[in-house]
Amino acid sequence: MATNIVWHKHEVNKQTRSDKLGQKPRVIWLTGLSGSGKSTLANLLEKKLYDQGKLTYLLDGDNVRHGLCGDLDFSDKDRVENIRRISEVAKLFVDSGVMVLTAFISPFQTDRDFCRNLLEEQEFVEVYVDVPLAVCEKRDPKGLYKKARNGEIRDFTGIDSTYDAPVNPEVHLEYKDESAEATAERLFNLLNDKGLI
Repeated sequence: MATNIVWHKHEVNKQTRSDKLGQKPRVIWLTGLSGSGKSTLANLLEKKLYDQGKLTYLLDGDNVRHGLCGDLDFSDKDRVENIRRISEVAKLFVDSGVMVLTAFISPFQTDRDFCRNLLEEQEFVEVYVDVPLAVCEKRDPKGLYKKARNGEIRDFTGIDSTYDAPVNPEVHLEYKDESAEATAERLFNLLNDKGLI
């Protein structure tokens, strides 16, 4: 970290911005295996929140790797750096009063906890999109599991790289054989019932 720097306090801050927006800023962090539907669910959930007048922003794993994290690969070291950057960006959005949705495999619990620890209590909402590996492999929307099984991709989460399933997520969204829309509605209701949106 650089030295000789001092944090400057501003009169317009997270509280004043969130009061003006009439919402509680949070990070709703969707984690799960590739193919579990995180991006689809985050997109549908953001639409529901938007329709309710909430100001939101969605950070998606693939999209972020086109810019901010375009210099990173999928080694464990770069995965950690990817989530560190995302966490810092999410914190800035929360400071602006916005509800942030993220859709990242984010395989390591320590990395998700890093984001949680950057924020105030109840500002980090971990959503475990719990879909069995066999279902994710069957879906394989990007053909990545097939490539990983054929040895074309290394360090693929769930195949030859570990995934730390959340131990105590705020929301445990278990797999059901239903449409994405039905799952998003179920997620919305779970978050709403817990007072998290």
